[in-house]
Formats: sequence, structure tokens, C-alpha cells
Amino acid sequence: MTRIDATFERLRAEKKKAFVAYVMAGDPDEAAACEIMRALPAAGVDIIELGVPFTDPMADGPTIQLAGQRALAAGMTLQKTLDMARDFRKQDDRTPIVLMGYYNPIFSRGVEPFLADAKSAGIDGLIVVDLPPEEDDELCIPAQQAGLNFIRLATPTTDDKRLPKVLENTSGFVYYVSITGITGSAEAQAGDVEPEVARIKSQTDLPVIVGFGIRTPKAAESMARIADGCVVGSAIVSEIGKGQSADTVAAYVKSLADGAHRA
Repeated sequence: MTRIDATFERLRAEKKKAFVAYVMAGDPDEAAACEIMRALPAAGVDIIELGVPFTDPMADGPTIQLAGQRALAAGMTLQKTLDMARDFRKQDDRTPIVLMGYYNPIFSRGVEPFLADAKSAGIDGLIVVDLPPEEDDELCIPAQQAGLNFIRLATPTTDDKRLPKVLENTSGFVYYVSITGITGSAEAQAGDVEPEVARIKSQTDLPVIVGFGIRTPKAAESMARIADGCVVGSAIVSEIGKGQSADTVAAYVKSLADGAHRA
């Protein structure tokens, strides 16, 4: 059982929904990013998504693109991202960490060395948005054999014919992208999302977490109510981009987490 599996088991026992927070590794710099990451569990974050900065982030909107550019300019690399996770594990061995990013840096490093390093650094799962299910032998299957969850995205355009393929080798949870488009591009509506979440849950026992387009505690609560939890990324990254302190970012995150946990 991974930390992700254990977290959902605990939340089910507590009759709570999950709150997942995304931050970009190294944004605005390594020291500040580490401080923010360390503050997330106390702010109510159940799972941390740690973004790996990349030069061509095709699924990300301007907010997260800019965060990646800030991180790269500050010298952040895949190795330093793993080092952040390793440093975090010195004080927290419970909160799951999911690396979210693109395949190119992993491919460049080598799949086997990367998986060994990720596991030893305390990474629990991967979201690699540019590897489709047809390429599962490339990373998904080896990751799961190494003890890491491989989390797949389903979207409003994932129809009934495609969905079983998406779910086939997914583990940990299913990330439902609530809107069509890039991150931070629109506000999600629970009424539109609810039937899609129900459709996915009819085909899998995995938790379904809703992300994209969630910016307020009320939105976090409404999305968590119709799913197993929610993810907030761009709204948090936007606060970091304003130069807010770790305490201020954590207070905002807590308001979102409290919303999700009220569901």
C-alpha cells in the first residue's frame, strides 16, 4: 500500500474528502519553495502535487507556465525537485507526494534511474501528462512495478470508448480535469462535473479527484462534495507568484482545504 492508498483509506474512515495542492518545485526559488512545501500539511493538504518545471508545458496555462519559468531561471532541475522531496521527508513521512510534469526530463535521465531515485526520495506517484495509455510500457508499468502509483487524467472529452483504456493501468486515484483547455483557463461548475464523475466511478473503484478551475473555498467544497476530493493548483501558484510569504500562502491554502473538508 502506497502513502496515497493509505491516505484515502484514512480519509474514508474519517468520512472526509481529500484536498490536493499543487505547487511548482523551485518557485520562486528553491529555499522559498521548500518552505512553502513544508507548510502544506499543517494547512490541511492531504496530498502534495509537486510540479517539475519544463520548458514546453503544453497542458499548463500562463500562471503555471510563469511559475515554471521562474523555477528554471532560479536553477531548478529534476534532481533538485527530487532533493526537495527528500528534504521534505526528513520531517514528514506521511503526506503523499505526486510528481506532476512531462516525460522529456524523465526520458533524458533514464526511466530506471529516475524511478529508483524517485522512490528513494519519497515520491509516491507520478502524473505525466504527455504519455498516453498506449505508451504504458514506457513508464506507467515500470513505475507501478517500482511501487509508485501512476495517476491518469480523464477529461470531458474522454468518451465511453476511451475511458476503459485510460483506467486500465491507473492507480492511486483518477484525476478528472473538469474543464476543456489548459490549467487556470476557466471556472469549473459542479453541475457539469457531477455526471462525469459518476460515469468514471461506475467503471472504477479508484478515488476520483477533480481539478482545474477551482479558486475559492466554496468551489473546493462543491467539487469535493460530488467527488472524492479536489485539486487546486493555479490559484495557489498565483499567490506564490505575487511574492506572498509562506505563511500567507499557507493561510490561503488552509481556507481551500477547509472548504474541501466541509464537503
